[in-house]
Amino acid sequence: MTETTAQCPVAHGFDPLSPDYLESPYPHLNALREAGPVHYVPSLDYWIVTRYADVAAVFADPTTFSATIAQTPLAPLTDEAGEILKSGVRNTPVLSNLDPPAHTRVRLHLATKFLPRKIAAMVPQIESLATELIDRFADRGSADLVADLAFPMPALTMFRLIGFPDADAEMLKSWCNDKLEVNWGKPTADYQRRAATNMSKLWDYCENFVTLRRDNLADDLTSDLIRQRENDPEALNDQEVASVLFALGFAGHETTTNLIGNALRQLLSNPSAWAEICADPALIDGAVEETLRFDSSVIAWRRITTRETSIGGVQVPAGAKLMLSLGSANHDPAMFPDPESFDIRRPNARLQLSFGKGTHFCLGQHLGRVEARTVIRLLSERFPDLQLKADQSYTFPRNISFRGPEHLHVEWKAAS
Repeated sequence: MTETTAQCPVAHGFDPLSPDYLESPYPHLNALREAGPVHYVPSLDYWIVTRYADVAAVFADPTTFSATIAQTPLAPLTDEAGEILKSGVRNTPVLSNLDPPAHTRVRLHLATKFLPRKIAAMVPQIESLATELIDRFADRGSADLVADLAFPMPALTMFRLIGFPDADAEMLKSWCNDKLEVNWGKPTADYQRRAATNMSKLWDYCENFVTLRRDNLADDLTSDLIRQRENDPEALNDQEVASVLFALGFAGHETTTNLIGNALRQLLSNPSAWAEICADPALIDGAVEETLRFDSSVIAWRRITTRETSIGGVQVPAGAKLMLSLGSANHDPAMFPDPESFDIRRPNARLQLSFGKGTHFCLGQHLGRVEARTVIRLLSERFPDLQLKADQSYTFPRNISFRGPEHLHVEWKAAS
């Protein structure tokens, strides 16, 4: 360990991939935050930043804290998986793992497609899709709200926005899922091989789709990015557009699936909160923001220092890999009084950091919020007696960043 590292508390027992942490990370994170603002984690070779003010400051300074490792595999890949990815995924950094000014150029070309007014125009389509999915299980009296609703709806919404045909949705979703554990977990060699192969298939699909759209423009995001070349010399080239599709094909729906699953789990675990939003839908906005704070769909994100610096008074060397604990920051009592209470009326819940901050503030935040609000509203209108099935246990994906229940079994009194 370097001399600089020795000045920082060392969290020898901290393991964000352990079963205890995956099931309930907040007691672990609260203990770390109370012990200090920054801790070195030898098992990961990462420095974990725990306090709200420090995480926000890191996000606000992309010059000192580079985003280039945001998508880098957490653990070294096998030679076989590495070769498959090197030859099969020819994408270029475009969004979460690209620093300004290059990131600014890409984001400017995408930002207009995700403005609030653009997302507002999508509400009828989102409502129609959610209603269609709910109709499929409405008469059953029970459902897995992740498999039946929270998983397919955001994926189909994003794929339609991009222009991918519905007929390819199941195939695309299966390819997208494998990226999660490869980039943010510690998968086995067999898993890495399968995932690398599927990620290569997804890249080929994105490349081929850009070629198809270049010759057959339509009314979708991909075509819009290609049309920008008519009047803009800085417009994205084919590889960059394909890289955007490759990124959105995963991040564009995984976080929203988690947000919906977490929101419904917390609301139904607090029956009084569910009853309140059934009686007053105006409370749904606050419920979504409080879910983002209390049970974040993105619990951690990564940065790397470009120079020696200080975080919360702790000296951190150049080249230090940082794990920004959004989950810990969102439970920091210095920002959120009584942070362990789920309060859908919390006045400052919208200050949560689950969408990041600054240059890389989540491009799809408006879309994710609209989708979550729509699902909660439709379910509360149709099933006010909705409740969690008793005695179920919850499992979560094995990774350090993305968190949401893999299944959420519910029941209600179905109509005769």
